[in-house]
Amino acid sequence: MKKKASKTDSEWEKILTPEQFKVMRKRGTERPFTGKYNDHYQNGIYRCAGCAAPLFSSNTKYDHGTGWPSFSAPVNEKNIEYRKDFSLFMERMEVVCATCNAHLGHVFEDGPPPSYRHFCINSLALDFEAHPSIKEKNARENRKKLHTASFAAGCFWGVEEKFGNIEGVARTTVGYSGGSIANPSYQQVCRGDTGHAESINILYDPSIVSYKALLDAFFQLHDPTQLNRQGPDIGSQYRSAIFYHNEEQKREAENAIEKLEKSGRYRSPVVTQILPASAFYPAEEYHQKFYRKRKKRMKGIARAGSLSRKG
Repeated sequence: MKKKASKTDSEWEKILTPEQFKVMRKRGTERPFTGKYNDHYQNGIYRCAGCAAPLFSSNTKYDHGTGWPSFSAPVNEKNIEYRKDFSLFMERMEVVCATCNAHLGHVFEDGPPPSYRHFCINSLALDFEAHPSIKEKNARENRKKLHTASFAAGCFWGVEEKFGNIEGVARTTVGYSGGSIANPSYQQVCRGDTGHAESINILYDPSIVSYKALLDAFFQLHDPTQLNRQGPDIGSQYRSAIFYHNEEQKREAENAIEKLEKSGRYRSPVVTQILPASAFYPAEEYHQKFYRKRKKRMKGIARAGSLSRKG
């Protein structure tokens, strides 16, 4: 039988954060869609945050839509224990770490086949250990074939949503470009005194989508004649800009603007800047895939009846 990790509450309080202590030792539940591992799909092992025992594998992780990390099976049944939980005026099956008795979450029978089990686990009870795989090695090789494009076209939430839906775009990251200080915060950029523009870095496969096609999309999704603004968003951080990564991109950007001005599409001149790509600083995590996250939250709210019994 595995030896239990025995500690007093005062000892656990020194090891765990207050939030972890509330969940793991007092059987609390973190709020849905707030845990760092809810939308996390890197390859590796999820361990107990209290004793590092291996609990779940990324191979069994899936999106149940309820706002907590979900797994269809543990790494090893011997690493977890089950206890009946009669709180919240219902009977549930609590899941605890077999090594240190930490509360992890609950298991339900509304998961995917063949087991149909749904381990609904708190992120605060987990630590993640990444490990390389053949899939990740292949992904690294594929990334070598990808090209980078960078644009600024107003609020980066909507810009990312539109570029992210283009076939051939492999990854999008929103952030800050063209400024004078390193690692600016969103608040600093919003003050308008750092010189940064809300921008997007795009990794794309040129065998599927061309840079010219991305330029066409860029000019379609915003008004390039508006100076230091887009719609109701006003300030230099919302300016229109193309940050080129090589001379070919620069030439294509210049040709695209020349063609656009000759087309008569706009009465005012195009004010889009064409600038060499400089340091790009990714924005805070809550800005990344903003609209996708919001859709998931709205989906979760719509299922509020089931949320009350999870975690």
